[in-house]
Amino acid sequence: MDPRFVVHEHHASRLHYDFRLELDGVLRSWAVPKGPSMNPSERRLALQVEDHLLEYIDFEGIIPQGQYGAGAVVIWDSGTYDLIEKRAEKITVFLQGEKLKGGFTLTLLKGRGKGNEWLLIKKRDAHAHPVWTLNPTLTPEKRASLKERIPPCQTS
Repeated sequence: MDPRFVVHEHHASRLHYDFRLELDGVLRSWAVPKGPSMNPSERRLALQVEDHLLEYIDFEGIIPQGQYGAGAVVIWDSGTYDLIEKRAEKITVFLQGEKLKGGFTLTLLKGRGKGNEWLLIKKRDAHAHPVWTLNPTLTPEKRASLKERIPPCQTS
């Protein structure tokens, strides 16, 4: 079975997108403030956050006030991927999602911050779109259907 990925649209204190890869028995996770892009010219900052349990891959709901990450969380995209390269400072994958398709690389920015700053970069391939717009999917109707939930615990 191919490993899975998910991109959560997360309406916390600020809208951001959580890019998560099923890798090494957990969901390796990056917060992408501007969201992913299908345009290879747009390099997106991706802040690596704590790994999450695999059960989190299907999570949608409203995280209650007072809880870490409080706000609405919906699945923006999901699918499977092929791992092309995995090193400590670089991960390259080929995504097969509904919105995100093709090659993407996560590259660690050395000598910056706390060692958690990466770039998420779309590869130049047949799936690239030089003119691409990220569209949030959380509609008022979808928000009304979400239940207040505490997500599965994060790993340490």
